[in-house]
Amino acid sequence: MEVVIQPDAAAIARLVADEVQSLLAARPDAVLGLATGSSPLAVYDELVRRYEAGVLSLARVRAFMLDEYVGLPDDHPERYRNVIEREFAGRVDLPAGAVQGPDGNAEDLPAACAAYEAAIAAAGGVDLQLLGIGSDGHIAFNEPGSSLASRTRIKTLTSQTRRDNARFFDGDVEAVPRHCLTQGLATIMSARHLVLVATGAGKAEAVHHLVEGPVSAMWPATIMQHHPRATVLVDDAAASRLQLAGYYREVFAGKPSWQGL
Repeated sequence: MEVVIQPDAAAIARLVADEVQSLLAARPDAVLGLATGSSPLAVYDELVRRYEAGVLSLARVRAFMLDEYVGLPDDHPERYRNVIEREFAGRVDLPAGAVQGPDGNAEDLPAACAAYEAAIAAAGGVDLQLLGIGSDGHIAFNEPGSSLASRTRIKTLTSQTRRDNARFFDGDVEAVPRHCLTQGLATIMSARHLVLVATGAGKAEAVHHLVEGPVSAMWPATIMQHHPRATVLVDDAAASRLQLAGYYREVFAGKPSWQGL
C-alpha cells in the first residue's frame, strides 16, 4: 500500500487526475470505478478541467458506480446515478450509457446485484477504482462487520453513516434511506488499482486503521492492505494520526518520477 500525503484536496486531485490521464493515454477504453460523497469531488473537478482544456477525453471509457440507495425516486437529486451525472459524467464526454450502477429500484434486488456483478465481469473488470472512506472505516457502503469476501448485495446503513450523509439531505437524517446496494469488499478488491482519497481531521482515525491497523471487518477498508496496488492519498489533517507519516513523506519524495501512483 502506497500512502501519499499532500497539503490539500487540490494537490491530491492533481495526482489522481495525472494517474487517470496516464491510464487513458495507454488505454482509452479503460474501465473506471466511480465513487460518490465529498472525497472525490475535487478529483472530478480536475478531470473536468482537463477535458475542457482539451488534454483529456473519456469518449471510449466505461464506468461503474460503487453503490446506490434503495428506494429513492429516479429523479431524486441524491440518487447516486444523478449525483454522478451532475458532478462528473454530464460535464465530460462520457457516452450515454457508459456509466452503470446497481439498480436500487429493482423489483428483485438480489437479482439486480447478481446482474451488476456480471456486468462488471463482462466489461473485463475495473482498471482504476476511486474510493473514499467513512469515518467508521467503511468503503462503498460496506459497514463495519461486513464480510471481507462480500460481493454486491443489499446492506442496511448504520446510524452513523446516515448521520454523516444527512448533509446531502438538508440535514434530515430521516430522509436518508436505510438501505443501499453496494459492491462488496471482494468486488472492490478485484479492481486492478485502488485509489482512495481522504481529507479532513474527521477521517484521521479511519485512515490510521486503514494504513497501520490490523486487517479487520470492524474497519472494512483495511482489506486494502492485501491489494497488490492500492494508493491512499490524504491531506495533512487526515494523516494526523499516522505514526509513520514522516516515512511516507520521505518515500514519496524519493520516488522515481516515471513510476506514477
